[in-house]
Amino acid sequence: MDDVRAALERHWAASDANDFDAEHEIYHEDAVLHYPQSGERIRGRHNIRQSRFVQPNRKRFAVRRIIGSGNLWVTEFVLTYDGKPSYTVSIMEFREGLVINETQYFADPFAPAPSRAHLVER
Repeated sequence: MDDVRAALERHWAASDANDFDAEHEIYHEDAVLHYPQSGERIRGRHNIRQSRFVQPNRKRFAVRRIIGSGNLWVTEFVLTYDGKPSYTVSIMEFREGLVINETQYFADPFAPAPSRAHLVER
């Protein structure tokens, strides 16, 4: 478990630093990346790396929490593209110590609802 957590911490630090080689060491050669909101599926570590390499926006990663055990791990983070935050969840499934399947969900921030203002902490 500590090995996977350490690998995830290296992965997200490399992602934040735009170190594309280190960022993609965590992926199995046959990994599949899913973006359900856009309907995209990217097969293979090389294609996953290339899809991120050609992405033109400036991006930053701020990990909020990593939880998991065994072969299933979840990372919550704020992904900021060109200064605009997107609250993100990455679900990673591991095989042989490498990510074989990842699904990422993205959510934009929204204004709090006035109807529950008296119930929330800000």
